[in-house]
Amino acid sequence: MSDGEYDYLIKFLALGDSGVGKTSFLYQYTDGKFNSKFITTVGIDFREKRVVYKSSGPDGTSGRGQRIHVQLWDTAGQERFRSLTTAFFRDAMGFLLLFDLTNEQSFLNVRNWMSQLQMHAYCENPDIVLCGNKCDLGEQREVKEEEAKELAEKFGIPYFETSAANGHNVNHAVDVLLDLIMKRMERCVDKSWIPDGTVRANGHSAVDGIAEESQDKGKCTC
Repeated sequence: MSDGEYDYLIKFLALGDSGVGKTSFLYQYTDGKFNSKFITTVGIDFREKRVVYKSSGPDGTSGRGQRIHVQLWDTAGQERFRSLTTAFFRDAMGFLLLFDLTNEQSFLNVRNWMSQLQMHAYCENPDIVLCGNKCDLGEQREVKEEEAKELAEKFGIPYFETSAANGHNVNHAVDVLLDLIMKRMERCVDKSWIPDGTVRANGHSAVDGIAEESQDKGKCTC
């Protein structure tokens, strides 16, 4: 598809402590490559990818493909950039929350990141996928899979163990997040949480079914 041909612009935000591998994760997703020489992200950056999304009906059949332009925003994990990164929370429709399986403190800080999301995202229960990154470094693991799954269940969010180095579960984690977002847009009566510019007027999707006027800006009851 050419640069101008897409139906939806979906913005995801990657969050987590500094050094958990957010930049490498996003680079693996968009380019299928791993670069071990990335420097710490200063402020915020983003990557992009075009995908085709096909929703599944109750009977398991796939619907018509929707052309999605995915923007993946890469945030700095350091505390000194927190006020900058939280300013982007409300424009994002989904969140990839990463921690480092070889760094227990980054896992303990997941609760703090969840609190930040509940305060600054478009609603108190935004769509989030939790990723325990660097699963390829098994000998250095400090976080048990059971612990991470238990925390994810507590928050009611999916959990995947990922590796930005070899690509394990990277695409799957983003695909699951995209599916959560698209299904939320389909079922929500109140569309006020959907950022301006999400739906392309020149796309072949049913714009009127998504871009309805609504009340209570910034709220979502989905």
